[in-house]
Amino acid sequence: EVQLVESGGGLVQPGGSLRLSCAASGFSFKVQAMAWGRQVPGKGLEWIALIGSSADRIVYADSVKGRFTISKDNAKNTLYLQLDSLQTEDTAMYYCASEAKQRTLLGFVWRGVYFGYWGRGTQVTVSS
Repeated sequence: EVQLVESGGGLVQPGGSLRLSCAASGFSFKVQAMAWGRQVPGKGLEWIALIGSSADRIVYADSVKGRFTISKDNAKNTLYLQLDSLQTEDTAMYYCASEAKQRTLLGFVWRGVYFGYWGRGTQVTVSS
């Protein structure tokens, strides 16, 4: 069973930093692309960062480019998102997602990659 568990969210002041983690299990983490997305209540999900299986490909949405950094540790089966220079507009629930070879009910395609699994999310609140 695929499991993705996000952690590291919290309350931070504008200009501050956080590092989110996503612990993965139940699949071969090192051969799958991964992604981070976020959702503000009442708005659609925005996918913001993608990393290839061996970090050979990294993509960012314009809204976070230059401020957020995605990385993965294949030895620890863990995905990360470093959030720097946080702004109030970054307040959202943050989710990680894993590539899937088979279609799932929650699957979607972003930047040409099919992602089939999500975690439950971790809340990031940026406020003074």
